[in-house]
Amino acid sequence: MSSPRTARKLITSVLATGTVAGTLLMGTTGTAAADAPNCTAADLAGVMTGVSAATSVYLFTHPDVNGFFTSLKGQPKDQIRAQVQAYLDQNPQVRAELQGIRQPSVDFRARCGG
Repeated sequence: MSSPRTARKLITSVLATGTVAGTLLMGTTGTAAADAPNCTAADLAGVMTGVSAATSVYLFTHPDVNGFFTSLKGQPKDQIRAQVQAYLDQNPQVRAELQGIRQPSVDFRARCGG
């Protein structure tokens, strides 16, 4: 796994466990979400683009973190979850930094009912 896109995909699936937010693409549901300001598909795409770009920059500038997530390729999801949980427990600063990167997607979901 040599591309940042592949690493982001892996991190997304890993972080979806709830330990740290992954960059999950979600759709708006219901009319309330559709009527909310800044909750369009274009808004979501913009938010997720920013989260993906920030994740890529973070991984390139933190080779140890990039190496850890890259090393998970091909493992069963349940094993990945356990390893990520242990890694983030041992590296609370990494956890906080990744949570910060994902925060715009969390905010979007809270605002738009995702």
